[in-house]
Amino acid sequence: MKAGSGCVGQRDKAQGGWRPSGGERIAVGLLVVTLFVAWWTDLRPVEASPVAAPGVAFANNGTERYAPFATIPPLTANTAFDTAYPGAGVHTRLTLEADPAKVRRELRMVREMGATWIVEYFPWLYLQPNGPDTYDWVHADLVVREARAQGLQVIARIDGVPAWARPQGTTWKYLDAGGYPAYARVVAAFVGRYRGEVGRVIVWNEPNLSLEWGGRKVDPVGYAAMLRAVYPAAKAANPQVEVVAAGMAPTLATESSAEGLNDISYMSRMYDAGAGKYFDALSMHAYGGTSPPDADPQLGNRVFRHVEKQRDLMVARGDAAKPVYITEGGWNDSPYFAGAVRPADRVRYTVAAYRYAQKNWPWASAVALWQFRLPEPTNSPDDNWTFVTTDFTAKPVYEEVQRLLRPAK
Repeated sequence: MKAGSGCVGQRDKAQGGWRPSGGERIAVGLLVVTLFVAWWTDLRPVEASPVAAPGVAFANNGTERYAPFATIPPLTANTAFDTAYPGAGVHTRLTLEADPAKVRRELRMVREMGATWIVEYFPWLYLQPNGPDTYDWVHADLVVREARAQGLQVIARIDGVPAWARPQGTTWKYLDAGGYPAYARVVAAFVGRYRGEVGRVIVWNEPNLSLEWGGRKVDPVGYAAMLRAVYPAAKAANPQVEVVAAGMAPTLATESSAEGLNDISYMSRMYDAGAGKYFDALSMHAYGGTSPPDADPQLGNRVFRHVEKQRDLMVARGDAAKPVYITEGGWNDSPYFAGAVRPADRVRYTVAAYRYAQKNWPWASAVALWQFRLPEPTNSPDDNWTFVTTDFTAKPVYEEVQRLLRPAK
């Protein structure tokens, strides 16, 4: 499972670890440290944020004022879309990319591959680093402006708690019920600012994992309460926005596990707590493990089609009309990653996954696989999820997906 946040640097991303051999203990130890650092640096301390511009003040008298966002120029012939699958997308990792030229180049490569959707992380602790009454929109503006200039549909994920909004000594993923109003306020400010540019916002990430729930025992009822706080605030700021419930990690963890709770049980309890009234769509994470994308979902939770079980639960709970966004998924081809596949199989499975979704998942509005590019190499298995290298060299998986999505290219 890519355990942990869709974005974040990366958890036990699928099967949790890699296979050391004889004399490689030191190397394995370094890899363990690297993966932990990758998870941590996905949200570095605020003072290390890639953009450190002054925030934009908002009225605090009961009525929020949403700062204007620059109008995106109309698409030109150069940005017109040419794709065989309009639902194809990728999960970008621009949170730590500070160079505007590189942001522009990456998003242009996404479009040129034939993808039309991106999922991007906008950390709360970067949007409000200094307290509840100021905002720093500089980097978010950059990403949204460049994505929309390329004609890409943006799905935004917001979480990551600033120090001022959580108890001292807690992790950046810790948010108790007392902090829900502040979180709802930043989501509302975001969707209000980008009204007409960002149409979907994901509330949190993989809350069925303790790692993503602040190191605490997971709490489906608490997550339902979070949605209940965010939904009306977001709709008041932007009635057209789709509030998207978080994607779950496809874990087999049981009630007694310190890791979390399996996704089906968690979702069921979330619905029992009344969450269905407070989201318009559902995010899902579709990791393939070692199996091809058409593998039977009964084989386990780490197959691409496992999300069909989540969809069945939605239908059983009366939510068949709600769309689904696959916001993470894919295969890893690192020899140091347990559950990895061979590089050639990763290419074949990725292409086949887009084909399978297009043919069999009419309920999935977008399929955004993990992850397009990393701003810096991690020298760990995390690098083996990407479509292009840090220096923008297209990998074979990029080239084959491009042949699928833009056959005339």
